[in-house]
Amino acid sequence: MSAIKTIGILTSGGDAPGMNAAIRAVTRSAIYNNIAVKGIYRGYKGLILDEVEEFKTQNVSNIIQRGGTILKTARSEEFRTPEGRQQAFECLQKHGIDALVAIGGDGTLTGARILAQEFGIPIVGLPATIDNDLYGTDVTIGYDTALNTIIECVDKIRDTANSHDRLFFVEVMGRDAGFLALNGAIATGAEAAIIPEISRERDQLAELIEHGFRKSKNSSIVLVAESEATGGAMGAAERVKKQYPQFDVRVTILGHIQRGGSPSAQDRILATRMGVCAIDALLEDQRNVMIGIQNEEIVYVPFSKAIKNHKPINQDLLRILNISSI
Repeated sequence: MSAIKTIGILTSGGDAPGMNAAIRAVTRSAIYNNIAVKGIYRGYKGLILDEVEEFKTQNVSNIIQRGGTILKTARSEEFRTPEGRQQAFECLQKHGIDALVAIGGDGTLTGARILAQEFGIPIVGLPATIDNDLYGTDVTIGYDTALNTIIECVDKIRDTANSHDRLFFVEVMGRDAGFLALNGAIATGAEAAIIPEISRERDQLAELIEHGFRKSKNSSIVLVAESEATGGAMGAAERVKKQYPQFDVRVTILGHIQRGGSPSAQDRILATRMGVCAIDALLEDQRNVMIGIQNEEIVYVPFSKAIKNHKPINQDLLRILNISSI
Protein backbone atom coordinates (compact mmCIF):
# COMPACT_ATOMS: atom_id res chain seq x y z
CA MET A 1 0.00 0.00 0.00
CA SER A 2 1.83 3.07 -1.27
CA ALA A 3 0.24 5.34 1.34
CA ILE A 4 2.16 3.60 4.11
CA LYS A 5 5.72 4.84 4.25
CA THR A 6 6.45 4.47 7.96
CA ILE A 7 5.16 2.00 10.53
CA GLY A 8 5.42 2.01 14.30
CA ILE A 9 5.93 -1.09 16.48
CA LEU A 10 5.06 -1.42 20.15
CA THR A 11 4.71 -4.15 22.75
CA SER A 12 2.19 -3.76 25.52
CA GLY A 13 0.76 -5.59 28.53
CA GLY A 14 2.49 -8.63 30.00
CA ASP A 15 5.71 -9.66 28.30
CA ALA A 16 5.87 -13.00 26.51
CA PRO A 17 8.82 -15.01 25.12
CA GLY A 18 8.96 -14.46 21.37
CA MET A 19 8.09 -10.77 21.42
CA ASN A 20 11.62 -9.92 20.34
CA ALA A 21 11.40 -12.39 17.47
CA ALA A 22 8.19 -10.65 16.38
CA ILE A 23 9.81 -7.19 16.62
CA ARG A 24 12.70 -8.46 14.52
CA ALA A 25 10.42 -9.95 11.85
CA VAL A 26 8.19 -6.88 11.59
CA THR A 27 11.19 -4.56 11.34
CA ARG A 28 13.04 -6.53 8.69
CA SER A 29 9.93 -7.29 6.65
CA ALA A 30 9.05 -3.60 6.61
CA ILE A 31 12.55 -2.60 5.55
CA TYR A 32 12.49 -5.33 2.87
CA ASN A 33 9.36 -3.65 1.51
CA ASN A 34 10.93 -0.16 1.64
CA ILE A 35 8.91 0.94 4.65
CA ALA A 36 10.60 2.91 7.44
CA VAL A 37 10.25 1.63 11.00
CA LYS A 38 9.87 3.48 14.29
CA GLY A 39 10.20 1.55 17.55
CA ILE A 40 7.92 2.80 20.33
CA TYR A 41 9.15 2.09 23.86
CA ARG A 42 6.90 1.12 26.78
CA GLY A 43 3.78 0.50 24.77
CA TYR A 44 0.98 3.06 24.67
CA LYS A 45 2.61 4.92 27.56
CA GLY A 46 5.70 5.51 25.43
CA LEU A 47 3.49 6.70 22.60
CA ILE A 48 2.01 9.35 24.87
CA LEU A 49 5.44 10.32 26.24
CA ASP A 50 7.06 10.37 22.76
CA GLU A 51 9.55 7.56 23.42
CA VAL A 52 10.09 6.80 19.75
CA GLU A 53 13.26 5.75 17.92
CA GLU A 54 13.96 4.95 14.29
CA PHE A 55 14.77 1.28 13.80
CA LYS A 56 17.20 -0.10 11.26
CA THR A 57 17.97 -3.75 10.64
CA GLN A 58 20.88 -3.61 13.11
CA ASN A 59 18.51 -2.55 15.91
CA VAL A 60 17.00 -6.01 15.84
CA SER A 61 20.18 -8.03 15.38
CA ASN A 62 20.87 -10.80 17.89
CA ILE A 63 17.49 -10.57 19.65
CA ILE A 64 15.56 -13.55 18.28
CA GLN A 65 16.83 -15.74 21.14
CA ARG A 66 16.13 -13.24 23.92
CA GLY A 67 13.12 -13.32 26.22
CA GLY A 68 11.20 -10.22 27.26
CA THR A 69 10.97 -7.30 24.85
CA ILE A 70 13.65 -4.82 23.82
CA LEU A 71 10.88 -2.24 23.36
CA LYS A 72 9.89 -2.67 27.02
CA THR A 73 6.27 -2.70 28.11
CA ALA A 74 4.10 -0.78 30.55
CA ARG A 75 0.53 -0.21 31.61
CA SER A 76 -0.96 3.17 30.74
CA GLU A 77 -3.91 4.64 32.59
CA GLU A 78 -3.56 7.82 30.51
CA PHE A 79 -4.25 5.88 27.31
CA ARG A 80 -7.64 4.91 28.72
CA THR A 81 -8.71 8.56 28.44
CA PRO A 82 -9.64 10.42 25.22
CA GLU A 83 -6.99 13.04 26.06
CA GLY A 84 -4.30 10.39 26.37
CA ARG A 85 -5.23 8.80 23.07
CA GLN A 86 -5.20 12.21 21.42
CA GLN A 87 -1.62 12.67 22.65
CA ALA A 88 -0.73 9.24 21.30
CA PHE A 89 -2.17 10.09 17.89
CA GLU A 90 -0.33 13.39 17.79
CA CYS A 91 2.90 11.51 18.51
CA LEU A 92 2.20 9.19 15.58
CA GLN A 93 1.64 12.21 13.35
CA LYS A 94 4.80 13.91 14.59
CA HIS A 95 6.92 10.92 13.56
CA GLY A 96 5.10 10.38 10.27
CA ILE A 97 3.83 6.94 11.34
CA ASP A 98 1.15 5.82 8.88
CA ALA A 99 0.34 2.45 10.45
CA LEU A 100 0.94 0.59 13.68
CA VAL A 101 1.83 -2.99 14.63
CA ALA A 102 0.77 -3.73 18.21
CA ILE A 103 2.17 -6.85 19.89
CA GLY A 104 0.45 -8.14 23.02
CA GLY A 105 -2.68 -9.67 24.49
CA ASP A 106 -6.33 -8.76 24.99
CA GLY A 107 -5.66 -5.35 26.55
CA THR A 108 -3.20 -4.42 23.81
CA LEU A 109 -5.65 -5.29 21.05
CA THR A 110 -8.47 -3.49 22.85
CA GLY A 111 -6.35 -0.33 22.95
CA ALA A 112 -5.44 -0.77 19.29
CA ARG A 113 -9.07 -1.14 18.30
CA ILE A 114 -10.12 2.05 20.09
CA LEU A 115 -7.20 4.03 18.64
CA ALA A 116 -8.02 2.80 15.15
CA GLN A 117 -11.70 3.65 15.51
CA GLU A 118 -11.07 7.16 16.84
CA PHE A 119 -8.35 8.23 14.43
CA GLY A 120 -8.60 5.93 11.42
CA ILE A 121 -5.01 4.72 11.60
CA PRO A 122 -4.40 1.21 10.16
CA ILE A 123 -3.35 -1.17 12.94
CA VAL A 124 -2.41 -4.85 12.83
CA GLY A 125 -2.10 -6.84 16.04
CA LEU A 126 0.11 -9.80 16.88
CA PRO A 127 -1.19 -12.14 19.61
CA ALA A 128 1.55 -12.39 22.23
CA THR A 129 0.42 -13.73 25.59
CA ILE A 130 1.46 -16.81 27.54
CA ASP A 131 -2.19 -17.43 28.51
CA ASN A 132 -3.12 -18.44 24.93
CA ASP A 133 -6.54 -16.89 25.49
CA LEU A 134 -7.12 -14.87 22.31
CA TYR A 135 -9.96 -16.02 20.08
CA GLY A 136 -9.23 -16.72 16.42
CA THR A 137 -5.76 -18.22 16.75
CA ASP A 138 -4.84 -21.76 17.72
CA VAL A 139 -1.80 -20.55 19.63
CA THR A 140 -0.31 -17.26 20.79
CA ILE A 141 3.31 -16.11 20.90
CA GLY A 142 4.89 -17.10 24.21
CA TYR A 143 2.50 -19.89 25.14
CA ASP A 144 4.74 -22.78 24.07
CA THR A 145 7.75 -21.43 25.98
CA ALA A 146 5.69 -20.84 29.14
CA LEU A 147 4.25 -24.34 28.89
CA ASN A 148 7.74 -25.82 28.62
CA THR A 149 8.84 -23.80 31.65
CA ILE A 150 5.94 -25.26 33.62
CA ILE A 151 6.86 -28.77 32.52
CA GLU A 152 10.47 -28.31 33.62
CA CYS A 153 9.42 -26.97 37.04
CA VAL A 154 6.76 -29.59 37.70
CA ASP A 155 9.15 -32.40 36.75
CA LYS A 156 11.47 -31.18 39.49
CA ILE A 157 8.63 -30.83 41.98
CA ARG A 158 7.65 -34.42 41.20
CA ASP A 159 11.04 -35.61 42.46
CA THR A 160 10.53 -34.15 45.92
CA ALA A 161 6.83 -35.08 45.96
CA ASN A 162 7.76 -38.72 45.43
CA SER A 163 10.53 -38.60 48.01
CA HIS A 164 8.21 -37.34 50.77
CA ASP A 165 4.81 -38.78 49.75
CA ARG A 166 3.45 -35.27 49.39
CA LEU A 167 0.50 -33.67 47.67
CA PHE A 168 1.57 -30.57 45.74
CA PHE A 169 -0.70 -27.85 44.45
CA VAL A 170 1.22 -25.97 41.75
CA GLU A 171 -0.18 -22.60 40.74
CA VAL A 172 0.35 -21.50 37.15
CA MET A 173 -0.71 -18.36 35.29
CA GLY A 174 -4.07 -18.10 33.60
CA ARG A 175 -6.37 -15.64 35.34
CA ASP A 176 -9.25 -16.26 32.94
CA ALA A 177 -8.01 -19.22 30.92
CA GLY A 178 -6.89 -22.71 31.85
CA PHE A 179 -4.78 -23.62 28.82
CA LEU A 180 -1.48 -23.62 30.73
CA ALA A 181 -2.89 -25.58 33.66
CA LEU A 182 -4.72 -28.17 31.56
CA ASN A 183 -2.02 -28.86 29.01
CA GLY A 184 0.68 -28.59 31.68
CA ALA A 185 -1.13 -31.27 33.69
CA ILE A 186 -1.33 -33.59 30.69
CA ALA A 187 2.33 -33.04 29.79
CA THR A 188 3.63 -33.63 33.33
CA GLY A 189 1.43 -36.55 34.27
CA ALA A 190 -0.32 -34.52 36.97
CA GLU A 191 -3.37 -35.94 38.69
CA ALA A 192 -5.65 -33.03 37.89
CA ALA A 193 -5.97 -29.46 36.66
CA ILE A 194 -8.25 -26.91 38.33
CA ILE A 195 -9.16 -24.31 35.73
CA PRO A 196 -11.48 -21.27 35.69
CA GLU A 197 -13.60 -22.49 32.76
CA ILE A 198 -14.81 -25.48 34.78
CA SER A 199 -14.67 -23.93 38.26
CA ARG A 200 -17.37 -21.47 37.27
CA GLU A 201 -19.67 -24.43 36.57
CA ARG A 202 -18.81 -26.91 39.32
CA ASP A 203 -16.53 -27.49 42.29
CA GLN A 204 -13.54 -29.26 40.77
CA LEU A 205 -11.68 -29.67 44.05
CA ALA A 206 -14.71 -31.30 45.70
CA GLU A 207 -14.93 -33.75 42.81
CA LEU A 208 -11.23 -34.46 43.09
CA ILE A 209 -11.47 -35.20 46.80
CA GLU A 210 -14.66 -37.24 46.40
CA HIS A 211 -13.08 -39.52 43.83
CA GLY A 212 -10.02 -40.06 46.00
CA PHE A 213 -7.22 -38.11 44.38
CA ARG A 214 -4.45 -40.08 46.11
CA LYS A 215 -5.63 -43.54 45.04
CA SER A 216 -2.66 -45.89 45.16
CA LYS A 217 -0.08 -43.26 44.30
CA ASN A 218 2.62 -42.21 46.72
CA SER A 219 2.45 -38.60 45.56
CA SER A 220 0.06 -36.31 43.73
CA ILE A 221 0.43 -33.09 41.80
CA VAL A 222 -2.48 -30.82 40.92
CA LEU A 223 -2.05 -27.78 38.66
CA VAL A 224 -4.23 -24.78 39.57
CA ALA A 225 -4.81 -21.70 37.41
CA GLU A 226 -4.28 -18.45 39.34
CA SER A 227 -7.89 -17.41 39.05
CA GLU A 228 -10.45 -16.00 41.43
CA ALA A 229 -12.76 -18.73 40.13
CA THR A 230 -10.37 -21.50 41.22
CA GLY A 231 -9.27 -19.89 44.48
CA GLY A 232 -5.64 -20.45 43.50
CA ALA A 233 -3.27 -23.06 44.89
CA MET A 234 -3.37 -21.63 48.42
CA GLY A 235 -7.14 -21.86 48.56
CA ALA A 236 -7.11 -25.43 47.30
CA ALA A 237 -4.44 -26.44 49.80
CA GLU A 238 -6.33 -24.96 52.75
CA ARG A 239 -9.46 -26.87 51.83
CA VAL A 240 -7.61 -30.18 51.59
CA LYS A 241 -5.82 -29.60 54.90
CA LYS A 242 -9.19 -29.20 56.61
CA GLN A 243 -10.78 -32.27 55.03
CA TYR A 244 -7.70 -34.49 54.91
CA PRO A 245 -5.40 -33.34 57.73
CA GLN A 246 -3.37 -36.53 57.43
CA PHE A 247 -2.00 -35.45 54.04
CA ASP A 248 1.31 -33.64 53.74
CA VAL A 249 0.24 -30.75 51.53
CA ARG A 250 2.58 -28.27 49.87
CA VAL A 251 2.06 -25.29 47.58
CA THR A 252 4.33 -23.99 44.83
CA ILE A 253 3.47 -20.77 43.02
CA LEU A 254 5.51 -20.55 39.82
CA GLY A 255 4.72 -16.86 39.26
CA HIS A 256 6.69 -14.74 36.83
CA ILE A 257 9.24 -17.45 36.08
CA GLN A 258 6.69 -18.54 33.47
CA ARG A 259 7.14 -15.30 31.53
CA GLY A 260 10.90 -15.42 31.24
CA GLY A 261 13.51 -17.37 29.38
CA SER A 262 14.67 -17.84 25.83
CA PRO A 263 11.73 -18.55 23.50
CA SER A 264 11.29 -22.07 22.19
CA ALA A 265 11.82 -22.94 18.54
CA GLN A 266 8.06 -23.01 18.04
CA ASP A 267 7.63 -19.51 19.47
CA ARG A 268 10.50 -18.13 17.40
CA ILE A 269 9.03 -19.56 14.20
CA LEU A 270 5.49 -18.50 15.06
CA ALA A 271 6.56 -14.95 15.95
CA THR A 272 8.61 -14.65 12.76
CA ARG A 273 5.76 -15.90 10.56
CA MET A 274 3.28 -13.57 12.20
CA GLY A 275 5.67 -10.61 12.07
CA VAL A 276 6.23 -10.95 8.34
CA CYS A 277 2.51 -11.49 7.76
CA ALA A 278 1.71 -8.29 9.68
CA ILE A 279 3.49 -6.30 6.97
CA ASP A 280 1.82 -8.42 4.28
CA ALA A 281 -1.53 -7.52 5.81
CA LEU A 282 -0.78 -3.79 5.69
CA LEU A 283 0.40 -4.07 2.10
CA GLU A 284 -2.89 -5.79 1.29
CA ASP A 285 -4.75 -2.83 2.80
CA GLN A 286 -5.92 -4.86 5.78
CA ARG A 287 -6.58 -2.87 8.93
CA ASN A 288 -7.77 -3.46 12.45
CA VAL A 289 -7.06 -7.19 12.32
CA MET A 290 -5.07 -9.61 14.44
CA ILE A 291 -2.76 -12.07 12.75
CA GLY A 292 -3.82 -15.56 13.81
CA ILE A 293 -2.92 -19.10 12.93
CA GLN A 294 -5.49 -21.83 12.34
CA ASN A 295 -4.55 -25.33 11.24
CA GLU A 296 -1.04 -24.03 10.46
CA GLU A 297 -2.41 -21.38 8.10
CA ILE A 298 -2.20 -17.62 8.70
CA VAL A 299 -5.58 -15.89 9.06
CA TYR A 300 -6.74 -12.31 9.62
CA VAL A 301 -9.06 -11.98 12.60
CA PRO A 302 -10.99 -8.70 13.12
CA PHE A 303 -10.18 -7.06 16.47
CA SER A 304 -13.86 -7.23 17.39
CA LYS A 305 -13.85 -11.05 17.17
CA ALA A 306 -10.44 -11.56 18.79
CA ILE A 307 -11.35 -9.41 21.79
CA LYS A 308 -15.04 -10.10 22.36
CA ASN A 309 -15.27 -13.83 21.71
CA HIS A 310 -14.27 -16.32 24.39
CA LYS A 311 -11.73 -18.94 23.37
CA PRO A 312 -13.07 -22.30 24.55
CA ILE A 313 -11.14 -25.08 26.22
CA ASN A 314 -10.97 -28.33 24.25
CA GLN A 315 -13.27 -30.56 26.28
CA ASP A 316 -11.60 -33.66 24.88
CA LEU A 317 -8.37 -32.66 26.63
CA LEU A 318 -10.21 -32.80 29.97
CA ARG A 319 -11.33 -36.31 29.14
CA ILE A 320 -7.78 -37.28 28.18
CA LEU A 321 -6.43 -35.91 31.47
CA ASN A 322 -9.03 -37.84 33.48
CA ILE A 323 -8.22 -41.08 31.69
CA SER A 324 -4.45 -40.73 31.80
CA SER A 325 -4.30 -39.75 35.47
CA ILE A 326 -5.92 -42.88 36.98
